Amino acid sequence: MPARKVYPRMTDSSDDTLGGRLSAARDASGLSLADVANRIGVKRESLLAWEADRAEPRPSSLIDLAGILGVSPMWLMTGVGSGPIQETSDLPLEALKLDLQRLTEAHLECGRLIEKIARQIETYEERHDRRRDAGDLDGPVMGRA
Repeated sequence: MPARKVYPRMTDSSDDTLGGRLSAARDASGLSLADVANRIGVKRESLLAWEADRAEPRPSSLIDLAGILGVSPMWLMTGVGSGPIQETSDLPLEALKLDLQRLTEAHLECGRLIEKIARQIETYEERHDRRRDAGDLDGPVMGRA
């Protein structure tokens, strides 16, 4: 079995608080404040306050942040665990391959959904046409008293 590649983790003196680790992980991910805030459904100002250690996220937001930024929730809280990966010469290629795989899977799923919706529309239109045609055979409907 081939050995698993190990990538060094980033460490920095600014990583000594939740806000510092959050900021470092966001920087390493290449995401803007607005991108991350939109993804977890908070205002940009709230995220900025978290990064400045003026406020703390709820536990559910912390878990969402960890997932978006590719770090463990434990690392965000304590600095122990899986933090952001420091880029090496091999990492961008591996990350690109992973992104391509995810995008390909999403593309295939989109194709399946498009086909499913197209069949549903076709079925609806056929039923609608049959009802309309059946109504036309009865002739015009006269008002009733």
